[in-house]
Amino acid sequence: MVKDRSMKMWYRKPAKEWVEALPVGNGRLGGMVFGGAEQERIQLNEDTLWSGHPDDPANHEALSHLEKVRQLNFEGSYAEAQELIEEHMLGPWSASYQAMGDLYLQMENAGDVTEYRRELNLKRAVCRTSFVMNGVRYVREVFVSAADQVMVIHLSADQPGKVSVQASLDSLLEHKVKLDAPDRLILQGRSPSHVEPFHARSADPVVYEEGKGMRFEIQLIAMADQGSLEQGEHGLKVERANAVTFLLAAATSFNGFDRDPFQDGSNPTLRCEEWLNRASAYSFQQLLHRHENEYGELFDRVELVLGAPGLTELPTDERIQALREGREDAQLAVLFFQFGRYLLISSSRPGTQPANLQGIWNDRTRPPWAGNYTVNINLQMNYWLAESCNLAECHTPLFDLLEDLRVTGRETAKIHYGASGWACHHAVDLWRLSTPSGGPSKGPASWAFWPMAGPWLCQHLWEHYRFGGDVAFLREKAYPIMKEAALFLLDWLVKDPEGYLVTNPSTSPENTFIGPDGKKAAVSIASTLDNSLVWELFTNCMEASAILETDTEFRHELLAARNRLRPLRIGRYGQLQEWSQDFEEAEPGHRHTVHLYALHPGDQIDPYITPDLAEACRVSLDRRQQHEKEDAIGWCFAWRINQFARLGDADMAHHYLIKLLENPFPNLLNAHRHPKLSFYPLTVEANFGATAGIAELLLQSQAGELRLLPALPKEWAEGSIRGLRARGGFTVDLAWEEGKLAAACIYSSNGNYCRLRSQQPIQISAGAERIQTEMIEPGVYGFQTTVNQSYRVTIAES
Repeated sequence: MVKDRSMKMWYRKPAKEWVEALPVGNGRLGGMVFGGAEQERIQLNEDTLWSGHPDDPANHEALSHLEKVRQLNFEGSYAEAQELIEEHMLGPWSASYQAMGDLYLQMENAGDVTEYRRELNLKRAVCRTSFVMNGVRYVREVFVSAADQVMVIHLSADQPGKVSVQASLDSLLEHKVKLDAPDRLILQGRSPSHVEPFHARSADPVVYEEGKGMRFEIQLIAMADQGSLEQGEHGLKVERANAVTFLLAAATSFNGFDRDPFQDGSNPTLRCEEWLNRASAYSFQQLLHRHENEYGELFDRVELVLGAPGLTELPTDERIQALREGREDAQLAVLFFQFGRYLLISSSRPGTQPANLQGIWNDRTRPPWAGNYTVNINLQMNYWLAESCNLAECHTPLFDLLEDLRVTGRETAKIHYGASGWACHHAVDLWRLSTPSGGPSKGPASWAFWPMAGPWLCQHLWEHYRFGGDVAFLREKAYPIMKEAALFLLDWLVKDPEGYLVTNPSTSPENTFIGPDGKKAAVSIASTLDNSLVWELFTNCMEASAILETDTEFRHELLAARNRLRPLRIGRYGQLQEWSQDFEEAEPGHRHTVHLYALHPGDQIDPYITPDLAEACRVSLDRRQQHEKEDAIGWCFAWRINQFARLGDADMAHHYLIKLLENPFPNLLNAHRHPKLSFYPLTVEANFGATAGIAELLLQSQAGELRLLPALPKEWAEGSIRGLRARGGFTVDLAWEEGKLAAACIYSSNGNYCRLRSQQPIQISAGAERIQTEMIEPGVYGFQTTVNQSYRVTIAES
C-alpha cells in the first residue's frame, strides 16, 4: 500500500487561470503563483486592503418597525412581516476585499520548454517551478515568510550567467509605479471609497473620491549574484546573473477599524522599508531556513498517514479528474487534509485579519460576495479545524475581530433593537459592519436579516478554552465578549402566547418555508438554529461564570431564561424541525442545514445521550440528500462530513468527502459551483471544513469524552495520525489496523480526568506503570491524568 509523506501538489503545466495558480501566504501577505516559464505572474494580496472607510451604517428607523413585525409574526402573517423587514429594517452593503496587484517576471531568453514541473510543497510552504530551456535548467522558488514579513522569489540556473529577467509591478486599482533606485521598484496606490457587490447592477460600481480610500504600497528589491542590475523599460532588469533573489514587501494605511485610513492612516512606506531593510541582511538560504523553521513549528504538529491506494504518481489536477472517473485515491484525502492546515497557516496568524471567504487570495475589485466575512456559516467553518488540528494560534485573529464587533455591535443592538449587549448580522468587513446588509436590494430577509451571528461566533471563544484550558484567556477575553452577547439575547427574547421565550423575528439562514396561508416566507419566530444558539451561549456563559467565580445573579438569570426556551422538536417526517412550527419546506433539498447546529458544531444533540434527536438529524440529512440540487455545493459537502461523523456514519461521511474531492479547482481550492452564478468563485471554507471533518472521523471529544476512531471509513483500514487535539487539554496520536484501533497515545497538558470511549477493550499505561481505570459504562473508561504526562492506550488481551 502507498503511504504518501511527500505532501506535494504538482503539475505538468503552468496555470492559465487564477483558479489554477498556487496559493502562498504568511497570514497577512498572500500570492497566487502561476508558474509560467517565459513569464511568471504572482498575483498579490494584503489582508487589510479593502474598499471603504469607517462610517455609520445604522438604520435609525429599524426600531420603530420592530413591534409591528413581532405582532405580524405572532398572528402568523409571516410574509407580511418579512416584507416590512425588507422595506424598513435592513442596511448597506459591506465593503469589498481588494486585489492589491501583480508581480511579473519576464525571462529575457526564450525557447522551447521541456521537463516542466510546478509544485507546492506543503511541508515547506514553498512553491517551486522548474524547467529546461535552451539546455539550461531553471528553478524558481517562492514563499512568503512570517518570520521576515516579505515574499521571497529566488531564480537560479544550473549554468553560470544564465539568469536574465525583468521585474514589473501592476495593479487593478488607482496607482503609480516608480523606480526608487536601480535595485528598488515601488508601486503606490489607493483603494476605492465604495464598491458595489459583484451581483449588484450599477452604472458606477467602483467609486474613487478625493481624500478617501485606503492607501497602499508594494516595494520590490533585487539582490543579484553576479551579472548586472539596472533600470529596465518596465521595471528592474537583471542580466547574466548566476541567480537573483527578489524581496517583496507590501502594506496599507489601515490603522484600525474605527480610524479613517486616508486621513488618520499608518504609513505603508515606512513599514515596507523596515521589512525590506531587515530581510535584505539575510541570504536566500538564510531566509528560507528562517521561513521553514517558523512554518514547520506549526505544520509539523500533525501527520496523517493512510496505508491505502493512491495515485501519487499523477499530477494533482489529473488525480482530481481520475477520482471523478471512479478511480480510487485515498491519498488525495491526506493531501487535502494537510492542504487545509496549510491554508489556515497561510491566511490567519496572530495579529492578522481573519481568513475571509477566499482566505487572503483575491484577484478582483468586485470579488464574489465582496470577499467579506460571511458569518452565517462560512467564517465559522474556516476555523473549525483550528483547535482539533493543532493550530490554536491561528484562531486568534477571529477573537480579535470579535473584540472589534463588540464595539460596533453595541450600536447595532441599541439603535436597531433597543437592546443592550452587542449584535451582529450575516456580513462583516474590515470596518466591522454589524448591521443587517442587503438594504439596497431589499434583501431578501432569508439571508439579510439574522441578528444571531454573535452567539455562533462566541462558540469559538468557548471552544478555544475547552481545548486549551487557559483560564486567563477565558477571564480576560472570552467571557466578557460572551457575556455581552448573552445580554443582547436576554433583551431580544420575548414571550410567545404559550409562555416560551422566543426570538422574534427569526430566520433559518437562507432557507424558506410555506406558511399556513400558502405563502412562501423566511421570517417567523424561534427557528431551531436560534434556539440552539441561545441554549448553547447561555449554557457556556453559566459554566464560564462558575469557573471564574463571578456573576452569580447573572448565571441564575441565564438558567431561568434557558428553562423557558422552546424544546427541540421532531416533525412529521421524523426530521428535526427547522422552525418552531412544522412548516412544509419550500426547498426540501436546501443547501443549508443550520437547524442541525446542535449536532455539529454544537453538541446539545449526541447519539449516545439524545438518540431520538440524533436520529431526527439523520432523517433531516437523508431528506436533504433525496432532494439534493445543484446548489448543494462544496461547503455543504464539508459540513455533511462533520455531521455524519458525529452520527458515527463513516460511509456517508466518506461519500461526501469523495464528492468534495471531485469538486475543487486544479489547485485543490474549493470551486463554488452554484448554478445561478455566471462563473464559479473560489471559496476556502469547504477546504477548512473538510479538514476538520477528517479529524472528526478519527477523534471526537464532545460530551466530555474522547472517542477514538468514531467514524473510520472502511476505505482507510490501515493508518495513523499524530498530534490531534481534544477538549480537556489532551493531544492524541492514533494507529489502526484492519479498521480497528491498534494503539493510541494521549498527552495530558492540564491533568484533567480523561474519559475514553473505544469500540475495543483497552488498557492504559504511563511508562512501565499500568494505570487503574474506571469502567463508567460498557466501552467507556475513565482515569485521572497528571499534568504533562503521556499515557499509552493498547488493546486489552481477551
